[in-house]
Amino acid sequence: MKNYYLTTTLPYVNAEPHIGFALEIIQADVLARYHKLLGEEVIFNTGTDEHGLKIYRKALAEGKDPQKYCDEYATKFDALKQALDLSYTNFIRTTDAHHVKAAQEFWKLCEKNGDIYKKNYSVKYCVGCELEKTDSELVDERCPVHPNLELEIIEEENYFFKFSKYQKQLLKLYAKNPEFVMPRNRLQEISNFVERGLEDFSISRLAEKMPWGIQVPGDEKQVMYVWFDALINYISTLGWPCDCKGSRASARDDNSCDYCRFWPGYQVAGKDNLRQQSAMWQAMLLSAGLPTSKQVFIHGFITSEGQKMSKSLGNVVDPFTIVQKYGTDALRYYLLGALPAYDDGDFSVLRFEEYYTAHLVNGLGNLTSRILAMLEKYAGGKIPEERNLMANCRLTVKEFWRNYEQALTNYKFEDLISLVNGFVGKCDQIISETKPWEKFKAGEDINGLLYQLAESLRHIAVAVLPIIPGTAEKILVQFGINSATFTDLMSEQVWGKLPSGGIITKGQILFPRLEK
Repeated sequence: MKNYYLTTTLPYVNAEPHIGFALEIIQADVLARYHKLLGEEVIFNTGTDEHGLKIYRKALAEGKDPQKYCDEYATKFDALKQALDLSYTNFIRTTDAHHVKAAQEFWKLCEKNGDIYKKNYSVKYCVGCELEKTDSELVDERCPVHPNLELEIIEEENYFFKFSKYQKQLLKLYAKNPEFVMPRNRLQEISNFVERGLEDFSISRLAEKMPWGIQVPGDEKQVMYVWFDALINYISTLGWPCDCKGSRASARDDNSCDYCRFWPGYQVAGKDNLRQQSAMWQAMLLSAGLPTSKQVFIHGFITSEGQKMSKSLGNVVDPFTIVQKYGTDALRYYLLGALPAYDDGDFSVLRFEEYYTAHLVNGLGNLTSRILAMLEKYAGGKIPEERNLMANCRLTVKEFWRNYEQALTNYKFEDLISLVNGFVGKCDQIISETKPWEKFKAGEDINGLLYQLAESLRHIAVAVLPIIPGTAEKILVQFGINSATFTDLMSEQVWGKLPSGGIITKGQILFPRLEK
C-alpha cells in the first residue's frame, strides 16, 4: 500500500470561512478521495492558523480572550467538513499543545545550525499578509493584496532567519524538480524571485507588544512570528518530532510514526501563498535538515462578478449559504468545473445557476434518469445480459480513464469535469441516435445497448466519486452496488462489469430544477 499525504494551507481565524478557501479544500478533497480509491493510505490535513497580530487585534476589538476567540472560529472552519462533504483526516490548530512543542523544537534545530540571529531593524509591514514589504512590492505605498490597509512601521529587536543562505539550494531544488511547483509558470515566478536575491526575514515579535504567539525557546520576551510557527503544522500534524531517530528507512514500516511514513507530502495553496510555501517553508526545512515537500500546487483567486471579494464591497460569497440553497455537490461541481484551476475565476449566482442547470440537471441528472427508466421499462428493472456491445465502447472508456488520470496529475480540475461532461454527452448522443424505444417497439433485442448504457453510467459514477461523492453514491446504490465497496471501486471494479441480473432501484431526482 502506498502512502499519500496532502495538506491545504491553514486559513486565519480572523474572519468567517469564504468561498476562496472552499475552492482550495474541495480541490484537495478530490485529490485525497482519488488516491484513496486507488487503494492508497491517505492523510489529508487542514486546520486553522490562530496566532499573529491581526487575530490578536480582532480578539481585542471584540472584547474576547484570544484563545476563546480562536475556539469559536476553529469550530466554524471545522463545520466545512459536513457542509462541503470533505474527507480530511487531520484538523490541526496552531494553538494545539503538540504543535507548540513542535514549533519550538524546529526553532532549536534552525538555531543549532546557525540560521537564527538577533538584530534591530525597521520595516514596512502589512498586517493583512502578516509579511514585511519592500518598496518594490508596493503600489502607491500600499500592499497590492490589501490596498485598504495602512502599512505599519515596525522598529524593534527581533530574531531573524537566514533566508539568504538558502538561495542556491532553493534554485537547485527548482531546477532538479521542474514540476516542484505547479503550474509551471508559478515555478518560474518563484525562481525569478529567488534569483533576484533573498533577504533574511524576521521570525519573532516582542511579547510586550504582541503576546499572542508561541514563546521563543529560551527568550520569554519574544514570541514566534506567525508564518514561522504556522508552516510547521505540515509536519507537526504528522507527529513530528518523533522518536524514529530520523531514519527514512522506517517510512515503509507500519509501526513507525506518521511523519516517517508520510512525509514529504503534497501541498495545495493560493497564489498569495506562493512565496511562503515554495520558498520560505522549503528553506526552513533545509535549515532543520528535513526533506522538502514533494510538490506544491498553486491555484488562483475567486472574484465576485468581476470584482475582488471584500467585506467593504459586501460581495463575499458564503459557502454555507450556497450549500443550503443549492446543495453541496452543486457547489463542488461548479468550483471545480466552471473556474480555471491555474488562474483567477469568477463567481456569480447567474453563472452558477446556468452551470448547474446545464451540466447537472440536464446533464448527469437527466442521463441517470433516462438510463434507469429504460432499464425499468425495457429490461424488467434488472441489468440485462451483455450482448452486441459496441466495439468502440471499451476503447472509449480506457481513453477516458487515461485522460482522467492525466487531468488529476496536472491539477486541471476543469479538464476533469469537462471529461465527465463529455462522457455524459456521448451517452446522450448514443441514446438519441439509436432510439432504444423504437427498437424495442419493433421487437429488436436491445439488451446489449441497455447494458452498454448502464455500464457507461457506472463508469461515470465511479469517476465522480471523488468530485461529487454524494451523487456518485446515490447512482451506484441504484445499481445495487453496496456502499461498503466504494473505496475498492477504482482498484478492483473499474475495469470490471456490472453483473447481469442485478436489481435496479430507482431513487429520487438527483438535481431538481431551479424554481423561476
